[in-house]
Amino acid sequence: MKNVLNLNDTGPIWYPYSSVTSGGDYIKVDSAKGVYLYTPDGRKILDAVSSWWVNLHGHSNEYIAQKIYEQALKLEHVIFSGFTHDPAISLAERLLKILPSNQKKLFYSDNGSTAVEVAIKMSLQYWHCKGETKKKAVAIKGAFHGDTFGAMSVSGRGVFNQEFSEWMFETVYIDFPSEEKEMECLEQFEAIVMQGDVACFIYEPLLQGAAGMRTYSPYVLEQLLKIAGDYDVICIADEVMTGFGRTGRYFASLNLKIYPDIMCLSKGITGGTMALGATTCSFRIADTIKNNVFYHGHSFTANPLACAAANASLDIFLKDECQKNISRITLAHEEFIPVLRTFSFISRISHVGTVLSFAIDFGEEEGYLHPKRNQLYDFFLKRNILLRPLGNVLYIIPPYVITNEQLDEVYRAVLDLLEYLSTGRNI
Repeated sequence: MKNVLNLNDTGPIWYPYSSVTSGGDYIKVDSAKGVYLYTPDGRKILDAVSSWWVNLHGHSNEYIAQKIYEQALKLEHVIFSGFTHDPAISLAERLLKILPSNQKKLFYSDNGSTAVEVAIKMSLQYWHCKGETKKKAVAIKGAFHGDTFGAMSVSGRGVFNQEFSEWMFETVYIDFPSEEKEMECLEQFEAIVMQGDVACFIYEPLLQGAAGMRTYSPYVLEQLLKIAGDYDVICIADEVMTGFGRTGRYFASLNLKIYPDIMCLSKGITGGTMALGATTCSFRIADTIKNNVFYHGHSFTANPLACAAANASLDIFLKDECQKNISRITLAHEEFIPVLRTFSFISRISHVGTVLSFAIDFGEEEGYLHPKRNQLYDFFLKRNILLRPLGNVLYIIPPYVITNEQLDEVYRAVLDLLEYLSTGRNI
């Protein structure tokens, strides 16, 4: 295969989630447009996972590119300490208008992991300013909040962070609130927070991503937030993945009647074109900390180019056409679910908004490192479709510009796989 780089011969680059010599092929992408990635040798690969869940409006969106170009000619970057600029001001004002109504202040950072770091530091500094000793965090088992140390500390313990566990701060975990465990989780949570030493509760609202696209009900999350409120615990919604329409609403937290104190945003914030993170907080948080310096900042905080991209993406996202596309994709997923249910070895189907996932029961232990993962990945890649399984879990999270015909192409490939497996053959 032309223009495929083997990991053992990739020169100076060390790729994410890999060893230097673990082997494997890396496909060189020359260009991208809409839902397609193009290789130098002419392959056209349909990106059905939005390139790690970031791309909303298709690759190389001309409107976003034009706005970045215009901003680059005007102001490419300026230190965001002692200075400010219109793209950052405009973006903050616009986001706060569509976020839950209790969100009043926005702090910029660089990506999802740093947005979480900011949120954790905000919650800890809040208690410090109040003169109260609350240092413990509560999270849901299986959570993934990022790869920096604070974000790792509140993520589920596992293969991705076990080598660093002795340097992480204390986090207490409740079970994932699946339908059969809702009451148990609520009881677990109350037993923990009633001790009075919990600083924050962090969660991925309605949908855990890296844990296998697991969904849980708005009802049980509302109950968790109510308990947190009863015991004065700061609630942090990690909307890095679920934000900007992925669950059908602007933000997953808008599906609830109780809103978080702090929210973390990234991934789709720029439409997938540039790195940017944002952490928003309620007036309660901001007003308590306001007379104290919040010691956090990055060299590229509120980069004008990234903010211009985010403003352009927001222009597109708020249009009726984009919202109709989100509804159309949601409906297409709903209509495909009965087809999935005809296969007995599909062990779990999860669907919320534009996210559809299902687990394939191979009769082996499930998990991110499932031995069938690479075969599943290769099965679709040979058909020029990018689906990046989480172990034995396949998921579809397409850009909002995907057409019904392109979605059908993805569904047909999934059916090819399932029909192949139904004959008893191995992939």
